[in-house]
Amino acid sequence: MSTIKLNKPPADSEEAPKRSKPVRRASPTLRDRTQPPPKPVPKVVEKAPPADRQNARTEKPGRQDRSRHEHKPGDKPYARKDARNAPGRESRNDSQHNARKEYSSDRPVRRDDSVPRRPIPPTDPDAQPRLSKVMADRGLCSRREADDWIVNGWVKVNGEIIEALGTRIDADAEIIISTYAKEYQAENVTILLHKPVGYVSGQAEDGYEPAVVLVKPENQWSEDPTQKTFHRGIFHGLAPAGRLDIDSTGLLVLTQDGRIARVLIGDDSSVEKEYLVRVEGELSASGMAKLNHGLSLDGVQLKPAKVSWQNEDQLRFVLREGRKRQIRRMCELVGLKVVGLKRIRIGRISLGKLPAGQWRYLGEHEKF
Repeated sequence: MSTIKLNKPPADSEEAPKRSKPVRRASPTLRDRTQPPPKPVPKVVEKAPPADRQNARTEKPGRQDRSRHEHKPGDKPYARKDARNAPGRESRNDSQHNARKEYSSDRPVRRDDSVPRRPIPPTDPDAQPRLSKVMADRGLCSRREADDWIVNGWVKVNGEIIEALGTRIDADAEIIISTYAKEYQAENVTILLHKPVGYVSGQAEDGYEPAVVLVKPENQWSEDPTQKTFHRGIFHGLAPAGRLDIDSTGLLVLTQDGRIARVLIGDDSSVEKEYLVRVEGELSASGMAKLNHGLSLDGVQLKPAKVSWQNEDQLRFVLREGRKRQIRRMCELVGLKVVGLKRIRIGRISLGKLPAGQWRYLGEHEKF
């Protein structure tokens, strides 16, 4: 009985192909192209509970527990690391890690509503100064002019136009004035008048006329250095910046410019005013010392003055304040009687050759 091998064709057969290597058979699943390949089954990894988190780290696959390793006597595979972590010695990285850990543990990740928050103090709008006051304090204009400029929309605060009166702003806010306001302010005039005796400085009283009635074309000084002509518009808002008694004469300032009025009669004004005072009576050395400093009026001590003899019957006073009838009352306190008083200078502006009853304009380059 003969045996026939089915997996190998006869050697003399011409139809049998010649193969140098054996063919690897494919799996039945891949051989059938009509069926999709099988999907991989996801592995389910059980999470360790939080209490056993430290133990779970050592049981993860791929990590080895170094405590289970057995070492031979004398073998120190971790001698260098043990030396760094020896008691009493802390590595730099470990100290930084502990510092970060300690700091991060104190910072809450989420805000706890039970922790009281620091209250933010509310801003009191009434504590802020008014815009007009800030403008006057900076010397931009008077408070009356500031109100006019605000109404006309000529004032910007931090880039925003302010048109409401009484607006309160920060004391250090940026204030920009329109060129229209500056042109309007440049048109304001200031008049220097040599007031004679018998005229009051302000409004009419007791039958005496105000000094402003002397401001008319025929009374303008012919030697006025400004060469400006008279026009009726100068009376609008023209007011005296300071006063002279009815019985006094000399330099009187009438102005439309609020800045000049503030400089001359403001609460913080320190502009000198010089007077020539004709007196009667005897003045002792102690009385002269009191005139310079040491007298009080209405319970308020007067500021230091400069008082000296101009001639045998005339004193020269230089004051930095202007109380009502101050010089006359000062002289009465030291036994003197004033028979004549003339103001000859205010700041850097002197009366000069201006005749009594006449007036002139303040020049553009003249400053008090």
